[in-house]
Parts: sequence; C-alpha cells; structure tokens
Amino acid sequence: MAAAAAVEAAAPMGALWGLVHDFVVGQQEGPADQVAADVKSGNYTVLQVVEALGSSLENPEPQTRARGIQLLSQVLLHCHTLLLEKEVVHLILFYENRLKDHHLVIPSVLQGLKALSLCVALPPGLAVSVLKAIFQEVHVQSLPQVDRHTVYNIITNFMRTREEELKSLGADFTFGFIQVMDGEKDPRNLLVAFRIVHDLISRDYSLGPFVEELFEVTSCYFPIDFTPPPNDPHGIQREDLILSLRAVLASTPRFAEFLLPLLIEKVDSEVLSAKLDSLQTLNACCAVYGQKELKDFLPSLWASIRREVFQTASERVEAEGLAALHSLTACLSRSVLRADAEDLLDSFLSNILQDCRHHLCEPDMKLVWPSAKLLQAAAGASARACDSVTSNVLPLLLEQFHKHSQSSQRRTILEMLLGFLKLQQKWSYEDKDQRPLNGFKDQLCSLVFMALTDPSTQLQLVGIRTLTVLGAQPDLLSSEDLELAVGHLYRLSFLKEDSQSCRVAALEASGTLAALYPVAFSSHLVPKLAEELRVGESNLTNGDEPTQCSRHLCCLQALSAVSTHPSIVKETLPLLLHHLWQVNRGNMVAQSSDVIAVCQSLRQMAEKCQQDPESCWYFHQTAIPCLLALAVQASMPEKEPSVLRKVLLEDEVLAAMVSVIGTATTHLSPELAAQSVTYIVPLFLDGNVSFLPENSFPSRFQPFQDGSSGQRRLIALLMAFVCSLPRNVEIPQLNQLMRELLELSCCHSCPFSSTAAAKCFAGLLNKHPAGQQLDEFLQLAVDKVEAGLGSGPCRSQAFTLLLWVTKALVLRYHPLSSCLTARLMGLLSDPELGPAAADGFSLLMSDCTDVLTRAGHAEVRIMFRQRFFTDNVPALVQGFHAAPQDVKPNYLKGLSHVLNRLPKPVLLPELPTLLSLLLEALSCPDCVVQLSTLSCLQPLLLEAPQVMSLHVDTLVTKFLNLSSSPSMAVRIAALQCMHALTRLPTPVLLPYKPQVIRALAKPLDDKKRLVRKEAVSARGEWFLLGSPGS
Repeated sequence: MAAAAAVEAAAPMGALWGLVHDFVVGQQEGPADQVAADVKSGNYTVLQVVEALGSSLENPEPQTRARGIQLLSQVLLHCHTLLLEKEVVHLILFYENRLKDHHLVIPSVLQGLKALSLCVALPPGLAVSVLKAIFQEVHVQSLPQVDRHTVYNIITNFMRTREEELKSLGADFTFGFIQVMDGEKDPRNLLVAFRIVHDLISRDYSLGPFVEELFEVTSCYFPIDFTPPPNDPHGIQREDLILSLRAVLASTPRFAEFLLPLLIEKVDSEVLSAKLDSLQTLNACCAVYGQKELKDFLPSLWASIRREVFQTASERVEAEGLAALHSLTACLSRSVLRADAEDLLDSFLSNILQDCRHHLCEPDMKLVWPSAKLLQAAAGASARACDSVTSNVLPLLLEQFHKHSQSSQRRTILEMLLGFLKLQQKWSYEDKDQRPLNGFKDQLCSLVFMALTDPSTQLQLVGIRTLTVLGAQPDLLSSEDLELAVGHLYRLSFLKEDSQSCRVAALEASGTLAALYPVAFSSHLVPKLAEELRVGESNLTNGDEPTQCSRHLCCLQALSAVSTHPSIVKETLPLLLHHLWQVNRGNMVAQSSDVIAVCQSLRQMAEKCQQDPESCWYFHQTAIPCLLALAVQASMPEKEPSVLRKVLLEDEVLAAMVSVIGTATTHLSPELAAQSVTYIVPLFLDGNVSFLPENSFPSRFQPFQDGSSGQRRLIALLMAFVCSLPRNVEIPQLNQLMRELLELSCCHSCPFSSTAAAKCFAGLLNKHPAGQQLDEFLQLAVDKVEAGLGSGPCRSQAFTLLLWVTKALVLRYHPLSSCLTARLMGLLSDPELGPAAADGFSLLMSDCTDVLTRAGHAEVRIMFRQRFFTDNVPALVQGFHAAPQDVKPNYLKGLSHVLNRLPKPVLLPELPTLLSLLLEALSCPDCVVQLSTLSCLQPLLLEAPQVMSLHVDTLVTKFLNLSSSPSMAVRIAALQCMHALTRLPTPVLLPYKPQVIRALAKPLDDKKRLVRKEAVSARGEWFLLGSPGS
C-alpha cells in the first residue's frame, strides 16, 4: 500500500520535472503557463516547484539560472495570492540574494519581486528590505526598458500598500528613488516615474535635503520635446508627458526657488512650445504658491509676460500670458498677510499700471489693446485687484473719451471701458457704498448716452452693450437714468434698414434690461409701443406708404423683444392679440405678411415665456383661445365674403399660427397641458366653443363633419397643439379623433387640410404607447393607404398619409416601419407617384419643424438615420439596378436624399460601393437630384480624398458641366465642389489644371454675384495648385 502511494505521488512530480526541463533546457515557453495553471488548481505547491527547480537555480551557468528563476517568477505572477506568509519571507530572502547574481539573472529576479510586491501576506519590514536591496545592488538605468519599468512597478506597488513602512525610511527612500530615475529616457517609464514623484510630494514623504536633487531629476525633461513615432502601439502622446511633468513641478512650493527661474528662462526663449508650456506651468504653480515663493521673482515674471503680450505674433502665447498674469494676481490676492508684512499685490499692480496706463491714452496705437488686456487680466483676479485697477483706469478712460472726438477712437476707448465694467459683475459687495462704480455713475451714463446718439453705427453698438452691462449692476442706475435709457432704446428700435445690426442689438438689450427693470419698461416703453401700434393700425387702414409699414413691423418686434418679465407679458400680449382682432373685424387693411409678422412676434414672446412656468401658462391660456377664436370666426360662412378675414385662412398665415401654438404648448407641465386638452380637443370634435372669447358664431364649428374647406383647414391648429403635448398627457376621445383624422387625411377636396390631418395622425401615432390600441390604429392606417393608393382621386393624399405614418414609425424603430418603407420603395416605379416617392426619402431623413420633433416630445430614437441607411439602402441599390431606364432617376433621387442627410462617418466606409451611383446621379436631369448629390459629395471630397481621387476624371468633367446649370443653386454647389477637389492629392490633379482654369473663366462672368464669388474662390485655388507653399 505504501509503495503504491509513493508511486502515485511520484507520478505528478515526474510530470512537473518534465515541464521544468522543457522550459529550462528545452527553451519552450508553454510549460510556464502549464505549471502556473497546475499550481492554481492545487496539483502542485510553490514549494514543489522550487524543489523541481533546485538544480536549475544552483546551476553554474547564468543562462540556466536565469531560466529557472524566470519560470519561478512567472508562476509567482499568476499565483501570488496563494502564498503563505512564511513562503513569502523565504522567497524574498532568496530573491534579494539573487540581486547580487549575474546581470543575465537580474530581469527574472525583478519579475519575481514584482509578483511578491503584490502579495497580501507580505510581512512588515520586507518592503523596506526589498527596496534597500534594489537601491544598493541594481544599477537600474543600465537595464533594458522593460526591466526598468518593472522596478518602477515594484516601487508603485509598495507605495500603494506599504506607505507607512516606506515613510519610516525617511529621506533615504527619496534619495534611492532619485538614483533609480536619474537618466531615464523612455516615455513609457517616465509617465510612471512622474507619477511616483507626484505621490512622494502629495503624500508627504520626507524629501530631507534632497529637494533640489528631486527637482533636478525631473525638471531636466522640461519642456517636453517628444514626438511619438508613427503607428506607436503604446499610444503615448506628448500632451500626456507634459501634463504628468507639470503635475510634478506644480505640486509643491518647495520647488519655487528652482522652478521660477527656469520658467522665466523658457518664456524668454524663441521656442513657441517652450513659451506655451512655461506659461501654462506658471499658471498651475500659482494655485499652490504664496507671496513668499513669488516675492523675489515678480519683477522678472511681469517683464516676461508683458513682453510676450506686447510683442508676440501668436494668439495662443498671448492668451496663456494673460492667464498666467491672472493667476499671479489671484495668488497675491488670497495670501494672508501679517500686520507688518508688505502687501505685494499693491506693488505688483502698481508696476502693471505704470507700464500699461499711458498706452491707454493712444487709442490709435497698436499697444492700446495689449495694455488693456493685461490690465483686465489682473483686474479679473480678485475684488481687491478689480477695485485697485478700476479706480485708476476708469477716470483716465472717461477723460480720454471726451478728449478724442473721432468715432473710431471713442469706440476703442468705450470697448476698453466695457471690458473693465464687465469685470465688476464678478464681485458682489455687501456695502453698496463700497462699489467702485458708484463714484463714476453719472459720468458713465453721460458717456453711454453720447455714444448712443453718435452717427457711427459701430459706436452705437458698443454703447448698447455698455448700457446693458451698466444696467446689470445692482442698484446702480437711478430712475432718471432708466427713463433716458429706455428712450434711447425706443429710438434705436426704429432705426432704418441700413442700421439693422444696431436695431437688433437695441432689441436684445431691451429684453435683457426689461427682465431687470420691469417697472421702468412698463412705465416708459410699453405705452410708447402701444401708441406706435395704434398709429400703425391707422396707417394700415389708410393704406399708407411702406415706411410706415416698416415702423409697424419694428413695433411688433420690439413688443416681443421686451416681453422678458411676467408683468410685461401681461401688458404686451393683449396688445398683439387686440391687433389681430382688428384684422378679423376688418378695421384695417391687412395683408398676409402683416398677420404673419404678428404671429412671429407672438412666437418669439412664447419662446421667452418658456423660461418661466407662470408666464408660459399665462401665454398659453390667453393666446391660444384667442388665436383659435379668430381662426374659427374667419372660417365661418358669410353672406358677403370678406377678403380681410380670409387672410387668416391662408396657408402661410396658418403655418405661422401653428408655430405660435406649438411653441406655447411644448413647455407646459403635464398637469396644465391636461387641463388645456380637455377644452381644445372637444372644440374640434364636438364644436364646443364655450371657452373661446367672443364665441357667438353664426353657425356650428364642425371641421370633421361636413365642414367647409375653411373649417377643415383649421385642423392644422389642432395638429400644432396635440402634437406638442408631453407624451404622458391623456387625450380625450382619442379613438374618435384618430378615426376622424384618418378619414380627413384622404379627402381630396382640400390638400392643405388632408396633409395637416395626416401629420396630426402620424404625430399621435409616434407618441402612442405600444399595445393593442396602437396596433388597431396602424391597421386602420394601412387599410386606408392601400385603399387610397388604388386607382382613384385620392392617390396623392393616400401617399402623403403613407409617408407621414412611415416617418412616425421610423423615428421610434417600430417593426412595421420596414414594411411601410418597402411599400414606399415600390412606389418609386409608379408613373404618377414615383418622383414624389423619391422626394419622400428626404422627408424621412430630415428633421421637421412642426410635428415629430424632440422639442414637441416626439419619440425620436438616436441614430435612426444610421439604422434607416443600413436597413434600406441595399434595397434601393438593388432596385436601381433592376429598374427600367425611365425609373432609375427616382431611385437615384431617393438614394441621394438618404446619403445627403446621413452622418459622414457612417457614409465613409460605404463610399467605395456607393460612389458610382452618386456619380451617375450627377447626370440625372433633375436639379433636386443634382443639388442633393453635390451637397453629399462636397464634404466627402474633404474627408475621403484617397477614395475620391480614383474618380477624379469623372468628377472634374461632371462638376464643370454642372457649373453651367440653369439652376443658380446647382452652379454654386458645383463650384464649391470644384474648390473642394483641390484637397485631393496634388499629383492626381495637376494634369487637369489647365483645363479647369480655362473652364472656370466662364462662371466668372455669371449674372449672379454669389456664383461669381464661388468661381473666384475655386479658380484661385486651382491657380495655386502645385505652387510652393500651397
């Protein structure tokens, strides 16, 4: 029995010895993984592996010893978690001893120590022992890169798990690491070494007398000059090394006396990258430095920063210099001083003011703006710095404004002044009397009002911006100042078209200030606008000249612009709605453009109200019933038809009302939207007009039940409301509503109303939760579409319904969308509907503005375009190849629409297979296809030049032909593509250069200026092709 047991025990050991022999002597790598797996599974112990390696570990040949230790180390790397404390002690003693062995053995020994540094069972004191042995016995920088990296990993592992033990070494640990790192060159190792140095400092390891040595061993790499080799598998970038080294250099104030001279030296060098790196590092250092560290270097730092901002040709260097000055000033501002200590901030700011102040008196000289930027960078660092600089600079700039009479000079001075005023907004003052602007308020207001009355538009623009900033200062402007300001803004809001930018700026400023001073604007501006609107109504009634109409339009825009406060909205909204009632009553001669202008103002007002729930609900419950009442009134049959009232039923006017209702509904809370829906849906289904103002109509409102075409057209307003509701709002009588919409969508007597019904039906489908009711609605829609697409007068309406239902389902990834898309593709071969079906793909891929929008809470899945492309483009391509010649343009048009709206990163991989079809689409006579294809190709020329260069002959020919197209848009797009062609490899293009330059001479004489502009740009690029420096 005993003999049998011995044989069984010897059998696995024999296998282990065989594996050891194959690895050590046979030089095979596989046995190491096998031995490690066996140890993990419990077949062997680490002790048995050591016994099996016995002769190898003691072999006189260093190569054999190295292989033996390599095997043991690889096993330990896999199995270090299984080791017991006693085993760890013996193994560490063994490995420490082997550090004195032949240099061929050292790499394997370090791998073993790396494995042991990961052991949880490592007894106290052994980490220190291992590191001492490495520091004493190993010359790390003579090792290969991978072995040096192993040493850094050992140190990192011990710092993570044995921090207190390593700190017991005191400064010896820091000195040992300095020796390890000194001379390191490999970027992979440097990243780890920089991290170790940062941890040494941030975790308060003792640096002892070796602060300067630690600085020297890291700062020798500053600034980083590293260019990664092409196809670098390690992915280390120069920026990684820069940030890692910067974290070290800026981690402690103890480096300041060594680092700051180095930074000043590098800033003063001629190397752009060194300047940038030095300024960014200085910026980082200011976060940890105090006055003590900066004191001796402030004059030199200021001189270097000043020179870079004054003299540099690089915007990046200027920006970093200003950022560094800002950080320096902030550092000096936050330092806590003793009572008897010198305040370095005052002396530092005095130097800045002394060097920059006099340049502000020369608004035509080139140093005026660099000086202003430097002063503003310092002033923006702290409230104290801001007060000091502002109190010195403001009187000077105010004096200079009055001293210089030219508008251009005054504009420069006012722009500088504006910069300093903006900085005041950063700081709050508990005591109002402490505000530095209080003493200059009257002078500032006088100066701004002078600018606002100046003939120069540019000076007026700066004046408007300055007024806005002054108004944002709490309690600065008096009621008299505000009245004057409002008067100027009113005047500027009615400037002529040649001062459009100034008028727009005045409207924007009115909105900003009205939110801050609603009482002043309600008292002084709204009454003036109301009077202007009344005069405008009178002028429209009398049919006065266009100038008065222009003022009327400006008044409408001003009313919407100023509606930024709930109290003002309650005054301005009734004015606009009353204006619409005047149109409806026939009291004024109104064209559709006048009503559209009012609706645009209402929409802008609705957008502003979205920020405030109270204003949003007020607008909704006031404006929407009024608009609906006006529309219902206009839709009623009359004994004597009125042209004035029928204006409200025109397509463009209804579209403008749709935008108002949609905008007013999208931001309603579900609770308020649920209230509103209980009134509006019954209005259209049951004719319940009780909630409408002035609701005594001559007949019932029944848009679905045999209503007149005028009433049916108002379905667009129902669409705007229900398709903008939050998804969780329950719609009353939904089943009846969907059936009525479906019926109306295929009514051929009024295309506008049938399209609106189809869009409304699709919008509701998109939001409807999955379930039996949705399936029933979809089946009804499919049946209706199939019945309508047969022969009959409703084919076009049935196609429109198919298109919108398909879009609603594509957006939400509904399974039926693929069947409907296939049905749409089938219509590409239809003689009557084929071109419309091709254009339908543009609708499927594009974003809508009135329904099926994310803003309107539609279910729009991310990447629906990519999914549509993947699912349907192969079928489109296959259909194109199989289609008769007269149908092929429809397939090309559909394909072009899909590709044109596809994100380019998705299209690029498919480009080689689709490019031939795109090129064929350029020969299609349809201008829409040509334009869509050109729009698709232009970015591809920039992003995939190698693929496109294979077809350069075809591209050049087709683009030049299209540059003479009858369509101006096609000519422009073709010339833009000719311009983009120059991004292809130059050797490919050079043979075509003479031909292209000759051909592009013709569009230089095109009758359209925009075409000539593109021709000049494209021809210039072709002229430069192949020239030096191009």
